[in-house]
Amino acid sequence: MPAPNPYDKYRNNSINTATREELTLMLFDGAVKFCNQALLAMENKDHPKTNDSIRKVQNIVREFQITLDRKHEISAQLDQLYEYMHTRLIEANMKKDPVILTEVRDHLRSLRDTWKEAMKLAKQSTKTDTKIPKNIAIGA
Repeated sequence: MPAPNPYDKYRNNSINTATREELTLMLFDGAVKFCNQALLAMENKDHPKTNDSIRKVQNIVREFQITLDRKHEISAQLDQLYEYMHTRLIEANMKKDPVILTEVRDHLRSLRDTWKEAMKLAKQSTKTDTKIPKNIAIGA
């Protein structure tokens, strides 16, 4: 029986203790990583690996769609973007087209970077909000 990999234990612990925001960031990172793996596999003409990696990206994009909070106006726009990316992933997989896959990867990177920045801003906002005593009425 092989010895347990300490990195696997660390990764599992990170996932189990992550906030929803951190899990979303991990999914974006994974989607970008799998796009890069698919691009490398395309270059090496490894069609099974290309297919497997693109399918992983498709699953992540679908997860983003399924978990959208429909109460927010931006959800409809994100849903359209995710649907577009999913369709392009299917095209990239069928045609083994690195240009299409690079386009999707770039969209995912942009979304990831925006999400990361939003997490920072939310964290700063939380720190600022906690400095205001609860019993003071603002603007009264």
